[in-house]
Formats: sequence, C-alpha cells, structure tokens
Amino acid sequence: MNSNSMKGKIIVITGASSGLGAETARHLAAQGAFVALGARRADRIESLAEEINKNGGSAVAVATDVTKREQVQKLVDAAVKQFGRVDVILNNAGIMPLSPMERLNVDEWDQMIDVNLKGVLYGIAAALPYMKSQKSGHIINVSSVAGHKVFHGSAVYSATKFGVRALSEGLRQEVKAYNIRTTIISPGAVQTELLDHISERDIQQANQDFVGKVGVTPDAFARLIAFAISQPEEVDINEILFRPTAQEL
Repeated sequence: MNSNSMKGKIIVITGASSGLGAETARHLAAQGAFVALGARRADRIESLAEEINKNGGSAVAVATDVTKREQVQKLVDAAVKQFGRVDVILNNAGIMPLSPMERLNVDEWDQMIDVNLKGVLYGIAAALPYMKSQKSGHIINVSSVAGHKVFHGSAVYSATKFGVRALSEGLRQEVKAYNIRTTIISPGAVQTELLDHISERDIQQANQDFVGKVGVTPDAFARLIAFAISQPEEVDINEILFRPTAQEL
C-alpha cells in the first residue's frame, strides 16, 4: 500500500464513537488522513478527536444523529469548512437489534430502517453535491454478511443491509460521470458494541457466544477501508465481503 496515498485525504465517518468507526478513524488518521467524526455520543467523539490530534493527527468531532438529515449535512459541511473538501464518506453508523418477527418489535424495525438505511441515504445526500462539483470522491457504505444472507432473527436487519447493497450499486452506476468511487463493505463477526443493543436476551446471548468465539477485532475492518481508499483513482473496489477465518455462517 502506498503509505502516502492517505495523506491529506478528508474523510467523514459516521458511527465514529466506538467499534468499527472509532478504530477506522484512528487507523486512517495515523496514515495522515484528516477525519471528521460523527456520532450521537458527543463526549466519545470529542475525546477520540482529542486523542488523534494529540498523536499528531487531525480530527474534528460533530455530534450527529444520522436519523436527522440536517445533522448529517452539518457534519459534512463542518468537514468541508475545516479542511476545504470531502474526499471520502464512510457511512458506518448502524444498529442491530435482532429479533424474530413474531415478537413484533416494531419500534426496533423502524429504528433499523432509520439508522441503517435512511442514515446512509442522508450521508450520500450530504456528500454527493460536494463530490460532484469536485469531480472526485469516494462513498463507502457499510452492509454486512447479513446483507448477503438471512439467518434466525435477522429478517429486518438483513432487509436494511440488503437495501444498502442495492442502493450502493445504483449509486455506483449513476456517478461515473463525476469520477466518484463507491464501495460496499460487508463485515462478518467483529467484536464491537453492536450486540449490546439486542433487547431479546436469548438472541443476544446466542450472538454474543458466536461472536465471542470467532469474532475478529475492528482493526481488520479499518485495514480493509484503508485498502479500498488507497487504490489509484482509476481503480474502484466496489464490494468487500470479509469474515473471520473461523466463521461458518
């Protein structure tokens, strides 16, 4: 990997307060990228930005609820205001309250659609006009192995993650004229806080046991994001599907 290919890249990351987003922010900043961090937990992203800046990187934090379009716009606008442009947006914010449909956790269904699908759309809506006028940019959307297959309790979650792949492919086809790249990344079992938000205890336990056994650490995701971004401009890594070597599902 060209060690300078990340230098000075302006990268917006949603869901940056923990797990995949936080680790990716650290990883990219260490390679010389400027990062704009968005998440609801302002204290978390502020201390992460502080840590990055202290380590010689460059980061700005903006409290962002991705279910609010104007807040996502504010995050991207802040990146442009601070750093002059936006090269990459990583639409990483996501929630995974898995449950069988018969338990009718309709509020959780709504929440997953709002965060996992509409949150990604709002990220695209905020970044696309800038990237169009720059005639360059890279939009990275986070799907999941659950965006490729459905398993017990994943029906609605999988629907949102299949949806992310569909809209990413549609976007890919539409932005060729603007020299914009698009990547879908679909992680398998990774050890993050994602499982903490499963309200159904039996489903949570089963998934915690599974991820606890085979899950990889978030730096695996961070390295793959760096790989996609660091390709020469004429190379577009459209989709990455990765799992722990031990993951069967």
